[in-house]
Amino acid sequence: MKVSEHPRSSGPPVRDGAPSALCVPGLVQRQAALTPGALALACGLDSVTYADLEQRSNRLAHYLCTLGVHPGSLVGLCLDRSLDFPVAALAILKAGAAYLPLETRTPSQRLKTMLDAAQVSLVVTQAAQSEWLKSDGRTLVAMDRDATEIGRCSTDAVPVRVKPEDLAYVIYTSGSTGTPKAVAVGHDSLLNLIIWHNRTFGVTPNDRATQLASIGFDAAVWELWPYLVTGASVHIVDDETRADAERLRDWLVREKITVSFAPTPLAERLIQSQWPRATALRFLLTGADTLHHFPPPGLPFALVNNYGPTECTVVATSAIVPAQGSLAESPSIGRPITNAEVHVLDGAMKPVPDGKLGEIYIGGAGLAKGYLNDPALSAERFVTHPFKPGGRLYRTGDLGRYLPDGQIAFHGRNDDQVKIRGYRIEMNEVASALRRHPAIRETIVVASNGVGDRQLVAYVVLRSTPPALAELQHFLSQELPDYMLPAKFVPLDALPLAASGKVDRAALPAPNDANILRDVPSPEASNPTEQRVAEIVASLLGLARVGLKDNFFYLGGNSLFGTQVIARLRDAFGIELPLLKLFDHPTASDLAAEVERLMIEKIEAMSEDDVQRLLSQRRAS
Repeated sequence: MKVSEHPRSSGPPVRDGAPSALCVPGLVQRQAALTPGALALACGLDSVTYADLEQRSNRLAHYLCTLGVHPGSLVGLCLDRSLDFPVAALAILKAGAAYLPLETRTPSQRLKTMLDAAQVSLVVTQAAQSEWLKSDGRTLVAMDRDATEIGRCSTDAVPVRVKPEDLAYVIYTSGSTGTPKAVAVGHDSLLNLIIWHNRTFGVTPNDRATQLASIGFDAAVWELWPYLVTGASVHIVDDETRADAERLRDWLVREKITVSFAPTPLAERLIQSQWPRATALRFLLTGADTLHHFPPPGLPFALVNNYGPTECTVVATSAIVPAQGSLAESPSIGRPITNAEVHVLDGAMKPVPDGKLGEIYIGGAGLAKGYLNDPALSAERFVTHPFKPGGRLYRTGDLGRYLPDGQIAFHGRNDDQVKIRGYRIEMNEVASALRRHPAIRETIVVASNGVGDRQLVAYVVLRSTPPALAELQHFLSQELPDYMLPAKFVPLDALPLAASGKVDRAALPAPNDANILRDVPSPEASNPTEQRVAEIVASLLGLARVGLKDNFFYLGGNSLFGTQVIARLRDAFGIELPLLKLFDHPTASDLAAEVERLMIEKIEAMSEDDVQRLLSQRRAS
C-alpha cells in the first residue's frame, strides 16, 4: 500500500466567521448580554444566572488587577469543585491572565513544587485552604474570606483585550524526570476545541451539561467553556454522586442532563446500568483511559469515545461507539477532530502503512505551546514536523494503527507511563519520590492488576532495616497524590537485571502475602461495629484481614472502592455516610466511630416505638 505523507486530519479549517479575537472572556460576555436571566451554573441548591456570572467574575477580575495580575500573569486556582471554580477561572481570563488549577487534596510539598516551578505569586482559593498555602510570600485571595472587598469592585468588564495567541491555562501532569510537568495551552487551541465540540454535538442554549471531573484534570476545561460560550447551563455534580454509577445515573435523569462527560471506568459502569427510556441525555462523552466495552443495544443515548493528551487540548480524536462491535477489538479512539492531524509513524518518523502499528504523533490547532519554563523537555516531546515546514508534532508515546475506515485503534504505550482511574502516571516520578527516603537504595515501580483496578507495586532494595510500612506510606503521601501511592512494596536483595543491564521486569516476583512489606499487625476489632467495618473493607480489597489502624488508601483503596464501602455501610447499619468522611476517617477504627456517631444521631431522632422495632429487627437478624 502506498502511504501518503500528507497530514491525516479531519474537517476544514475553522474560518467561517468564528469570533476568534474575542476568545472565551468575550464570548461569555456576549452570551450574558443576550440571555442575562438564563441559568449558567448550578451546584446543589445554589445557582448562578449569566448576569450573575458576568458580575461576579468582573468584580473578581478587577480585584485581581489591583493585586498586580496583568496580561501574561499565571494565577493559581486551588478550590473545591463548586460555583467558585468557574467564576474564578473566568475572572482570571478576563484579567488577561492564565489559570493553573490545583486540587485541594494535593499534598503540600507537591503543591509547593508546582507553584514554585510555575513561578506563581498569587493563588485564588478558599479560607479553608489558605492556611496551608501560606509560604514564600505568595499572595492569597480567599473568595469567601475576601468577599466583602471583592464585592466593592466594579461589575464593568475589565478593559483587557485577550488575544488568541495568549496563554489560557496550565495543567500539570506526571513527569518522567521525577517531577510533574506543566502543559501550557493557548486561547487559540481552546477555541478550536470549543468550536469543534459545539458543532459536533449540536450544543444550544437549551442544553444542560455536567461538571464532574476534578479541577486539576483537563477534562474540566472541556466541561465548562463550550457550554458557557453558548448559553447552556453547567451543573456541578457532588462528590458522592459522581463516584457512584447508579446514583449518578439517577441524578442525570432527574436533572434532565443532555450532555455529560464521565471518565472511562465510570462510563463503562454507566452504560451497563438500566436506563429509563425517558432520559434527556443525548451524549455520554468518555475518555482518559482505554475503553473495553461497546454499549448494549437500545441505550437511549450515544456513547462517544475520545482520545487526547493534555498536550493536545483535551481531545484529538473522537467517535461515536457503535452498539454492535467486534468482540476481538476494543472500541476505536475515532478520527481526528477538526483541525487536528494524527500520524502513525515508525522509529524514523516515517508513516507506517494502514493497519500497521506505530507511534501516534499529533499536530494541528489543538497543540499546546509546550511545557512551561522547560524548553528542553518541550523540544524533546514537541518535535519538528517531518511533512510541514515550520510545523510541530507532539510525540505521544502511545501506540496505534489506522483502520481501513480511517479510525484509529489504540494499542497502549511504548514506555512505562500508565493510566490509573484516568490519571497519567509516570513510574519514574513515583520511584524518584521513593528514592528520597533514607532507607531506600534502589527501586522500580510497575503497574499490576489489583482487585477490580490497576495498582502500583514498588520493588525496593533497602539500605538497612526495613522501615515501618505506615512510615514509608506517610512519607510518600507528603509528596504524591493518593492515586500515585503504591499499593504494595516488595523488598528485594537486588533488582534483577537483563543482559542489557536494564531491570528485567519479567523476573520481578509477583507480590503475594509472603513477600510484601508488612507492618506490625494492627489491633483487632474490639466491638461488633469495628468488626463489621473491618470485614467490609477487607472483602472489597480482597484482603484476609484489616486491622483497626490500617489506612484504607494505603491498602490500595480509592474513591471507586470507597463508594462501595459507603454503600455496604449503608446496607449494614442503615446510615448515610458521605464519601468525604472516608477521606477524613480512613482507618477502620475511625470509620467505625463515625458510623456509631451517625447511628446514635439516628436513634435519638426516632420515636420510642421506632427504636423498639429497630432493636427487634437487629435481634432477628
